[in-house]
Amino acid sequence: MSSVSFRPLLAALAVSAALLAAPALRAESPVAAPLHHKHPSDHPYPGGTLRVHVDMTRAPERIFDVRETIPVAKAGDFTLYYPKWIPGEHAPTGPINNIAGLIIKANGKQLHWRRDLADMYTLHLKVPEGAKALDLSFQFLSPGDGGLFGAGPSTSNELADIEFNQVAFYPAGYYSRQVMIQPTVELPTGWKFASALRVDHRSGNEVAFKPVSFNNFVDSPLIAGKYFTRVDLAPGAKVPVHLNIVGDTADSVKISKKQIDDHRNLVTQILALFGSHHYDHYNFLLTLSDHVDHFGLEHHQSSDDRLPSNYLTSKAMYLRVATLMPHEWVHSWNGKFRRPYDLWTPNFNMVKRDDLLWVYEGLTDYWAGVLTTRSGLWTTQQYHDSIAGIAAAMAHRTGRTWRSLQDTADAAPLTYAGASGWSNWRRRTDFYPEGQLLWLDVDTKIRELSHGRKSLDNFAHLFYGMDNGSYVTRTYTYQDVLDTLNKVQPYDWNTFLRKRLDYTGDQLPETGLARGGWKLVYTDQPSGLEKATAAVSHGVNLAYSAGFSVSSSGHVYDVQWNGPAYKAGLVPGMTVVAVDGKDFDTDALKHAVTAAKSDKAPIKLLVKNIDQYRTIAIDYHGGLRYAHLQRIKGTPDRLDKILKARK
Repeated sequence: MSSVSFRPLLAALAVSAALLAAPALRAESPVAAPLHHKHPSDHPYPGGTLRVHVDMTRAPERIFDVRETIPVAKAGDFTLYYPKWIPGEHAPTGPINNIAGLIIKANGKQLHWRRDLADMYTLHLKVPEGAKALDLSFQFLSPGDGGLFGAGPSTSNELADIEFNQVAFYPAGYYSRQVMIQPTVELPTGWKFASALRVDHRSGNEVAFKPVSFNNFVDSPLIAGKYFTRVDLAPGAKVPVHLNIVGDTADSVKISKKQIDDHRNLVTQILALFGSHHYDHYNFLLTLSDHVDHFGLEHHQSSDDRLPSNYLTSKAMYLRVATLMPHEWVHSWNGKFRRPYDLWTPNFNMVKRDDLLWVYEGLTDYWAGVLTTRSGLWTTQQYHDSIAGIAAAMAHRTGRTWRSLQDTADAAPLTYAGASGWSNWRRRTDFYPEGQLLWLDVDTKIRELSHGRKSLDNFAHLFYGMDNGSYVTRTYTYQDVLDTLNKVQPYDWNTFLRKRLDYTGDQLPETGLARGGWKLVYTDQPSGLEKATAAVSHGVNLAYSAGFSVSSSGHVYDVQWNGPAYKAGLVPGMTVVAVDGKDFDTDALKHAVTAAKSDKAPIKLLVKNIDQYRTIAIDYHGGLRYAHLQRIKGTPDRLDKILKARK
């Protein structure tokens, strides 16, 4: 590149330097911008009820037009928050970058506002004399790609999802539960909707909901779409539970009788587990689309569940993601009603701490698998396949030599948004999968010590069963967890848990599978769940053999640190072009791994790294290895007792 190409840039830099040096252009903004650090007041917001109107008619173009009215009690300095720490997302993920066109008026005149220099989610302004309200107008630009949870793609031509934290500001200085708001939405013609919010009235395409606290507003997402199905999962029950489905096609929202029956069994089994409920109605909000991000996010009286369009029509997909809705529903008890003390904050802009996510998420994940099996969404064998896969993945977590399970929870705000490569070495959010093994360890230990008279189900009743019908959050500490475990079964639970949570080394510290009567083994045949996973992910997992996983297009997802592929020079992000001199495909790769077991020749891969090609030779001769469970003869089968449906 010639030096001429830099001249416009250098000229611009010179102008910028001159502007910075000019004293006349460095005057302070007329609005002071101190960081709002005062502890909020637990008293009703004196201005009155906020109102927000969300126009969804341009949702297919990924634009939500918002008008919000924030009443004010007096003139002077005023601070607005945009929700930053969203419950369940465990990180400061509020998508404020997607807010555009923000105009704030009072008495019909536009006001100057200034963003806080230390907290980008805080806006400062001055309310003029005589003003009774602030009138905000802006757009939320729903992204076409990227973002975490609801900050990712959330619309298609036929549907839209709204997490309401995305489309409203609220006044600083008060507990968010003390700020009332009345939302309305305007839907595209012909679209139906579902939300935990109660409808106040409806006029044409506009729906007005009853006023709620800002807490409940943020906690009550909405789905809407052209193709819509609603299923009663608790017919005749005093406390209704509904499954609401929107999709991109009419076929995608059709649900079979067997699928309905399985989810109705889930209602029975989850209530039997906890012996209580903490909502007056519950709505699964299920979006089936290939144009939105796929995830689940818990809410107290609903869950935002987003899955591929073939969830109800593909046996492999239905099997692979069967635990999602049970997981999010368990959170109504574990995470919403009962929440770690430092994950509860007075508003959505104070820092949350994630050190107990191994309870919040790990225990929820454990019960999700158990309830999926008890309800019939999985067979017992399918649960075996799942827990075997988890145990194998965690047994091969090379990063345990430097990072404890506890640190994966402590660092959650970093790891949720972290890169996916080297996941076995980084460890990322291992409090989910290893959390399952941890709580299986606890459950089988209780059963062993009590000679089968007590179990983790008793813990569920004690810890979550109080205040039936109430959804006022009750917080808990680590000591509360220990105390309740000791009420169920006296033992040194602190030592038991800390040995596992704080362990670093090369061994899997959890022993619940063995105590449950089973052991992890490997064969050259994939399990049914492994086959479903491969079909869904369009790839092959060789983590426990050659030491890497790869997509059907040859993209290398991950490489086991210090494994055979790593030692040969393979790294995540490379592309495998050929296997032993022939075009790459997953069957050819598996054949090469199998062949290397007998002929002892290395597995040769032609790989592409950015724009360079080279051949690497993987010196591995152990054949294919897939995880399975095998019964330990002569031991009590505690695992399958855990999986039996409750009556």
